[in-house]
Amino acid sequence: MNVYLKNILRFCIIILLQVLILNKITLRWWNEPSGFPIFIPYVYPLFILLLPFETSVWALLIMGFLLGVSIDSFMNTAGMHAFATILLAYLRTNVLSALLPRNLSEYAGQQPSIKSMGWMPFLVYSSFLIVLHHLVFFTIELWNFSNIGFLMLKVLASSVTSMLFIIVYLLLFTRQSTSRI
Repeated sequence: MNVYLKNILRFCIIILLQVLILNKITLRWWNEPSGFPIFIPYVYPLFILLLPFETSVWALLIMGFLLGVSIDSFMNTAGMHAFATILLAYLRTNVLSALLPRNLSEYAGQQPSIKSMGWMPFLVYSSFLIVLHHLVFFTIELWNFSNIGFLMLKVLASSVTSMLFIIVYLLLFTRQSTSRI
């Protein structure tokens, strides 16, 4: 399948998954109202994380903006998702460069995945960027640091749950292979 068609299809599937299913699921890990905050697992940044290695930064920024604005339009969040997703798209190349043993230009035709990177490097890469995305988004959402514990709890709980959903998505929609870069 053509890489452009594959990514357009992935874009649509991830947005539909986020908007129609995950946004309707509110999770609370305790029954008490003063327990864990209600949160929604955000898996839509996975689209940016799975784009090919050679994707330029400007293309990542444009796609991050389109993805963030799409989610903002469904959730009525006035650009908060767009800002967090653009930051994630901007930092993606630097995180990959730090994690991978070779220059990114040497991975032509490949994309970050469990199949190409292996489980541990991919989980480090995706977890770091997901936590950063959630930290930025929830900081903007709460707009103050008066209750830093609540903010950190919300970031941690949402990040862990998002990573669990991302792993499930990857297990369902990617073919496993033993080859690694």
